[in-house]
Amino acid sequence: MRLFRSTVARVFLLGASFALVTPAVPLMQPAHARPAPDSFADLAAKLLPAVVNVSSSQTITAKNGGPGAGPEIPMFPPGSPFEQFFKDFLNRNRPGQGGNGGDNQPPPRRAQSLGSGFIIDPAGYVVTNNHVIEGADEVSVTLQDNTTLKAEIVGRDESGDIALLKVKADKPLPTVEFGDSSQSRVGDWVLAIGNPFGLGGTVTAGIVSARGRDIHQGQYDDFIQTDAAINRGNSGGPLFNMSGQVIGINTAIFSPSGGSIGIGFSIPSNMAKNIVAQLKQYGHPRRGWLGVKIQQVTPDIAESLGLKDASGAMVAGITDGGPAEKAKIHSGDIILKFDGQDVKEMHNLPRIVADSTVGKDVPVVLWRDGKEMTVQTVLAERPADEQLASADATKPADATKPTAISGLGLKIAPVSQELKDKFQLQDSQKGVVITDVSPNTPAAERGLKPGDVIMEVQQGEVTSPDDVRKQVDAARKADRKFVLMLIQREGGVQYVPLSLSKVPAAKDKQPG
Repeated sequence: MRLFRSTVARVFLLGASFALVTPAVPLMQPAHARPAPDSFADLAAKLLPAVVNVSSSQTITAKNGGPGAGPEIPMFPPGSPFEQFFKDFLNRNRPGQGGNGGDNQPPPRRAQSLGSGFIIDPAGYVVTNNHVIEGADEVSVTLQDNTTLKAEIVGRDESGDIALLKVKADKPLPTVEFGDSSQSRVGDWVLAIGNPFGLGGTVTAGIVSARGRDIHQGQYDDFIQTDAAINRGNSGGPLFNMSGQVIGINTAIFSPSGGSIGIGFSIPSNMAKNIVAQLKQYGHPRRGWLGVKIQQVTPDIAESLGLKDASGAMVAGITDGGPAEKAKIHSGDIILKFDGQDVKEMHNLPRIVADSTVGKDVPVVLWRDGKEMTVQTVLAERPADEQLASADATKPADATKPTAISGLGLKIAPVSQELKDKFQLQDSQKGVVITDVSPNTPAAERGLKPGDVIMEVQQGEVTSPDDVRKQVDAARKADRKFVLMLIQREGGVQYVPLSLSKVPAAKDKQPG
């Protein structure tokens, strides 16, 4: 399956068949369930005027030898006659060469994309997807009566894929309003209206197929899934409930062909309306920010820390000067609740924090040292990604020769200048360096490799192989099935549980 977003491409003819199934026994009717309407015509007629087509364009300049400059010369052995033949042929026919091999630049070209949007304010505010207008130097909006208006970009949210536009009209424009997406249940009827494949004003119907979908497009994924036909060009269009309220912004589809197969995704209105209000007021989103790097709590990690269930979000790093550092939240803490809301899994936390009010003083329930504790933190506004800092490291310990950790398949050594040079470590690197990993061992099974750095074992900082050995032995004596290590590598830091099933318990010295 491929994930598609936005624009117009080839038209695909899609067919479907439906069967009416009569249950053998009466079914219990859920409370407040709505029957299938005889027609969607009245609702569609009411909503269509507020749904618009969004067209964006940008100028693309191709450079000689760069993207858009034409095909590259095939690879041939040096000196091959074919090499010179293809070089001469392509240079004569390359765009912008004028057929004579000159150095003229290819002429710029205009690239256009089409999407959808909807009007939320009679003054001309239009909501769409960010990816519909991303990179555009001109944006226009076409109303249902084919009036085309030039649009300005009021604000964009790249992370949430939402954009707010503004058009000027000589009269108040028809609008639709956001509804409460949390009230939409799986099985509820919905309408999608948009501009699929450039065919403006298209209405399709379906149901809510699922809620809370994470399609791995961003850290705030919480999509409504629907089987209402959504195709390329529907991006930015509204998903309506039967009361005519917008409960979602149609954003993406799963498809092997680019056409609808009944798996579409919409940004919930409860997430979108907060962002839209911020874009209107500030021109950018103002999300709450805690300043932590997190990872999933696996059953192995939970067992190693004495946590009953594999729930919550594990703190794998703290941003210098961020709210978490000021609240004395530590790496290795597991966040169980944030501002009274349960963090059932890692992916819940970014959404909960982002939806919280900047500057709010909130309680955070942590799991630390085998028990729950609560700290208070004041949320900051999330800075731009390039401004996010990583924690500084401290000076390493002196070098010694590698030491084997029995049963784990590791050889380790404190950081030395030799190891810094060998594994391209930072001058300020701290911890213990893995110098060798034996095959078919717990360390190898977890993907550890030479050059990885052990920062902590069982949430305790380590600076020498002896520190690591003591923590492993202590975990074994506590009947832990796993020992938890904080591993740093080029891509960041991550907690990794290693099985202790093959680790022998340390033997106490006996008097001779």
